[in-house]
Amino acid sequence: MIRKSGYKLTITFLITLLIFSIGLFSAIGTAKVSVGDIFKILLSKVPMIKNYVDLADIPSSSVTIIWNIRLPRVLLGALVGASLSIAGAAFQGMFKNPMADPYVIGISSGAALGATIAIVLKVNFILLGFSGISLFAFIGALATVLIVYNIARIKNKVPITTLLLAGVAVGQFLTAIMSFIMVISDRDMVKITYWTLGSLAGKGWEPVLKMTIPAILCMIVICFFARELNILLTGEESAQSLGIDVERIKTYILLLGTFITAISVSVSGIIGFVGLIIPHIVRLIFGPDHRILLPSSALLGSIFMIFADTLARTLISPIEIPVGIITALFGGPFFIYLLRTRKKSI
Repeated sequence: MIRKSGYKLTITFLITLLIFSIGLFSAIGTAKVSVGDIFKILLSKVPMIKNYVDLADIPSSSVTIIWNIRLPRVLLGALVGASLSIAGAAFQGMFKNPMADPYVIGISSGAALGATIAIVLKVNFILLGFSGISLFAFIGALATVLIVYNIARIKNKVPITTLLLAGVAVGQFLTAIMSFIMVISDRDMVKITYWTLGSLAGKGWEPVLKMTIPAILCMIVICFFARELNILLTGEESAQSLGIDVERIKTYILLLGTFITAISVSVSGIIGFVGLIIPHIVRLIFGPDHRILLPSSALLGSIFMIFADTLARTLISPIEIPVGIITALFGGPFFIYLLRTRKKSI
């Protein structure tokens, strides 16, 4: 386990790696732009510095490609990866199970059904910068968790096992409804399927700007619960005896994790396995202390998502692969590894 003195060094290293990844993966694509030119383009947009940055040797087409297409896509990938990873780390701590992920209580099924309804109804309005499909997906995700929570609640308590079972049951039911809609609306089946596989293509700056503040605020608040999550690892009865209001903490974590996941799903579609494998990798490297696990999961999740999305758009260019397929190709084998190594504890 990493020592307390190494926390700042670890976070600093991961932040540096993330910044480097943003520059490196923004440079990869059909149009060749150097990493140095990318950072010059970035600096040229900073109010206090832009007058000192000379872009005369960089073609205007390259500036447009980087600033309007690649950079917002990379930053959106970083936000989505961080959101799913920190939500996964928080849920794994709350459920005390490394197999938990942000979609474990039916969030993905609710979002998918919401998006499916919007696609079939040809919803095309824009509200607060988000498309109708994104808003329906967001509402579907939140509504599903609210239903699951109320089904699982027994008086003033929400047992973890009951919550998981309710999530599985409701998720399967909503998936069945979505499948039925797809069968009777075969003209929209391709669009629905593509959305459920996840994609960051063609989003632009607007979802990045709309998602940044709520996502970062949620991540910061989740990190404030690191101590409580550490205590919950010892067991709910032990945590209660130490003065922790277990039910309230679980409710806060559930709401924060659901909200940040719903935001991510609403802009990117369903991208699986990120919230499962990244927290577990961080836990294997740095240990179970949530003070380092939560921020490190967010940073490593950002880096992984940027990498996966770069593969998605360049692997068989000009054809683009949904990024959910790429994450599943990494996550599937890792999921099997978890099953084999955690048979006794799951």
